[in-house]
Amino acid sequence: MTTTNTMRAVRAHERGGPEQLTYESAPRPEPAPGEVLVAVRAASITSGELDWDASWTDSFDGTGLDRTPVVPSHEVSGVVAALGTGVTGLAVGDEVYGLIPFTRDGAAAEYVTVPADVLAAKPARLDHDTAAAVPLAALTAWQGLVGHAGLTSGQHVLVQGGAGGVGSFAIQIAKSQGALVTTTALPQDRDFVTRLGADRVVDYSTERFEDQVTDVDVVFDAVGGETQARSWAVLRPGGTLVSIVQPPDPEAASAAKGQGVFFVVEPDRAGLESLTELIDDGRLTPVVDRIVPLSETRAAYEALAKEHRRGKIVLHVAERKR
Repeated sequence: MTTTNTMRAVRAHERGGPEQLTYESAPRPEPAPGEVLVAVRAASITSGELDWDASWTDSFDGTGLDRTPVVPSHEVSGVVAALGTGVTGLAVGDEVYGLIPFTRDGAAAEYVTVPADVLAAKPARLDHDTAAAVPLAALTAWQGLVGHAGLTSGQHVLVQGGAGGVGSFAIQIAKSQGALVTTTALPQDRDFVTRLGADRVVDYSTERFEDQVTDVDVVFDAVGGETQARSWAVLRPGGTLVSIVQPPDPEAASAAKGQGVFFVVEPDRAGLESLTELIDDGRLTPVVDRIVPLSETRAAYEALAKEHRRGKIVLHVAERKR
């Protein structure tokens, strides 16, 4: 049980980039009805997160109320420390993980309150640091490929940006569904994405993927821009381009006789439970680029914008308390 009303947390008191993040003492939250207080063991951070309106207000379009000071990082793995009224199916001491709604404070803190219905049991084969790398990135790949594209066995998937945090999950999830997977990557990432399950790798620094690939059923776009625009040329008629970066051009979709989908990942307990099954069966392995202490969160966010990386950057928050 918790014994103090304060905690260590990373907060931003004014809107901005990593320079606004401060490691400090903060009030420990208490769970409202339907919520769970999680003692955070690890959290994971996402590129661009500090640019989102939802990170600073209570709405996605920025028209809502300012929430500063805010706590970033919306992927959490930890232990249930207390239950709000009305919560069932969870107990103090349960190991859980999940994606925290974006318009709430995140998990770069010793404690966070989370709606109980977005949490799932942590995969048994993962420690907390590795589990924290799963929720946002893996749910994004799962919802894009399985939910929006309706991927089925035997289809051909092109993953644009396979070495990144989401792309590394997209390759593995596509393979778990029985798809043939092509991905774009730099030469130094070829072996890495091949180990993840990619059947074919296109070196985007020297090759044009549209000269190497054709009749793709699903394009999973984690790059956007010119790469997205060029992807229509490889999509078969009736195929689907799913982007997590920007809305696809409707006119380009019509000309390619395909469909374009843009979406923002949502918290999803059922999706997490499906991912947990894949993880515990050994068919899905999270990729962690590095693990840093909570006190170095600002530097970790700076690294997101500056460095080429494989997989997720994880914040190690606390050891298991006895």
